[in-house]
Amino acid sequence: MLKFTKNNLKKLEELMEAFEYTVRYEKGNFNSGYCLVQNKKIAVVNKFFDTEGRINCLLDILSGLELDAEGLDEKQKKFFNEVVPLPGESNTTTSN
Repeated sequence: MLKFTKNNLKKLEELMEAFEYTVRYEKGNFNSGYCLVQNKKIAVVNKFFDTEGRINCLLDILSGLELDAEGLDEKQKKFFNEVVPLPGESNTTTSN
């Protein structure tokens, strides 16, 4: 489970940058806490959210996007797979 720390928030922001998304914190009337401007790759997060709220918004955004982790360095890939497993991968084990 990801801890809600400023360090992890920074890692998520850097991960968004690696996917060429700009993260901005602005005030506004957001139903879900964020607004995604898809064609400009801008994620606008409610600036009044605390660290936990900001992390949850970025996790929501990352899990909702179709992203290719191939361009990431190993450290970023590991972090990305911890917070958003790639298709076909899971953090839990199952037996059939």
